[in-house]
Amino acid sequence: MNASTELDAIDPEEIDRSTPDVGLLYQELILDHFKRPRNKGDLEGASHTAHLNNPVCGDEIFLQLAVDDDVIRDVRFSGRGCSISQASISIMTEMLKGRPVAEAGALIARFNDMMHGDPEAARDKQLGNLRALSGVAKFPVRIKCALLGFDALGEALGTEGLGGR
Repeated sequence: MNASTELDAIDPEEIDRSTPDVGLLYQELILDHFKRPRNKGDLEGASHTAHLNNPVCGDEIFLQLAVDDDVIRDVRFSGRGCSISQASISIMTEMLKGRPVAEAGALIARFNDMMHGDPEAARDKQLGNLRALSGVAKFPVRIKCALLGFDALGEALGTEGLGGR
């Protein structure tokens, strides 16, 4: 069982934080996505784009999507930022490929709920590995970092009238 599969089976609300192994798995997942971001680079022929930055900390993202028949066929990002923003974006891009745009809108809403402390959202298995970021909700200054990629996704989809949030 790889670390991602193990994490999918874990309910963040049921984690015994005194058990270092589970906490380490989450930390390792975030650090792995930060050090080896998935889907980073340019997307030739992107149909939707967004550029956002967080003026408070300087994190910046360029998000590119290839949407065809209301399905996200491909996604890439570039930019710079802290481990939370970059891991969040990397995990988000893994989850978007092949999803209908409407599901991406639902993912944005659910992740926002989790970042704002909704315990039901933190247990929602549809968030997959994004649940590794549930602890960020306890640090209001970092929530904006975790949401940067999702805000860019909403802007990219919304600018084309496809239902972004």
